Amino acid sequence: MILIVFTIIGLIGTAALAIDGTNAFVDSRRVDTAASAAALTAALTRIEGGNWRAAALATAAANGYNNDGVTNTVELNTPPLSGPYSGNSEYIEVIITSHLRTYFGVVIGIPTITSVSQVVSQSKPSELGEMFPGYALVSLAPHTKCDNHRAFWVHSEATINLIGGGLFINSDNPDCAFISFGSGSVRVRDASLISVVGGADIQKPQLITPYPIDTGIAPIPYPPPYKMPRAGCGSKIATPDEETGTISSGNWDEGIFPPEGVHSLESGVYCLQDDFIVGDGQVLEGNNVVIVMEDGNIKISGNAEIDLSAPKNGPNAGLLIYMPIGNHGRIELNGSDSSVYKGTILAPGGEVRLNGLDAIHSAAYHSQIIAYYVEVDGSDNIEINYKDEQNWDTLTMPEVILIK
Repeated sequence: MILIVFTIIGLIGTAALAIDGTNAFVDSRRVDTAASAAALTAALTRIEGGNWRAAALATAAANGYNNDGVTNTVELNTPPLSGPYSGNSEYIEVIITSHLRTYFGVVIGIPTITSVSQVVSQSKPSELGEMFPGYALVSLAPHTKCDNHRAFWVHSEATINLIGGGLFINSDNPDCAFISFGSGSVRVRDASLISVVGGADIQKPQLITPYPIDTGIAPIPYPPPYKMPRAGCGSKIATPDEETGTISSGNWDEGIFPPEGVHSLESGVYCLQDDFIVGDGQVLEGNNVVIVMEDGNIKISGNAEIDLSAPKNGPNAGLLIYMPIGNHGRIELNGSDSSVYKGTILAPGGEVRLNGLDAIHSAAYHSQIIAYYVEVDGSDNIEINYKDEQNWDTLTMPEVILIK
């Protein structure tokens, strides 16, 4: 009889381990899933401006944990009470505790099994500020080649000087995300960095400052996580004045821009459906202007005299040239030794080629230049003197991140 009793107890213990243990494992997985779902819901709802606490509790309840205080509890904390994110209100902590009644475990003194899951999510709101802080020149292409479609390359005898920001290259090519051929050089004139996601092919390291450059940097997503400009012209038509050599802002779909005889742009937004070309010996000036390249390319010749500046106020403040991401065209920038560009040059789907503006004679880009591909060539000493207050600021996209 004694053996039979102990055998029965052993069988019950085995059943408790098999059945109650399996139930406990399933419940712990359900608790993890419910906590993760509640944390994500809370972060998304807070980003959207809703009642994130109510949303998180509803999600937990939908997954089987209704915060009844008996079988389960759902705790919501922001900032988290402990851990590396405590004190940071961007983070939301969800703790679900489940008390599961056992079937056979009660016989051996285990009436309930408790499962706890703690999950943290981050709701990072939009922020208004500069794009790619710390960088004056940015190449966005995430994947590039060495023989064509290069992310960034400087060649011939061109020297590019960066002041107020460094160079960021997003390509993950391990061999040639950054390419320096011939006597092409890059000089960062302050404490800013040359940061490259992939690797570099540099023929003459002495022409690169700082050296060695930073490689293996974390990539950024593409398209970049920023709100793009909404500069538009509506139904307004750009109208030239032959007598004064000026043109009013608006849409232009009558061929190459600017039309013959125009040397001055009135303030406003210009929406172009064809190429923007300024040839040798031509003069073009414009204050408080935005050039939107809806289609076509830009080509500025080396002997052209350019003086263009972006608006100082309003939604387009600091934006000078914008090629929307759907336009994969080319922007070739050059000009005489006294030419000046002021404002952001943004071509997230296009190529920018810098081929001139000799800083020795005061020519300069007072710009942040951002493109899919970037090429620098020629023989000039090119200067990019970037100041945030002269360039375009935008909203970073809100982020929701789940952290276990």
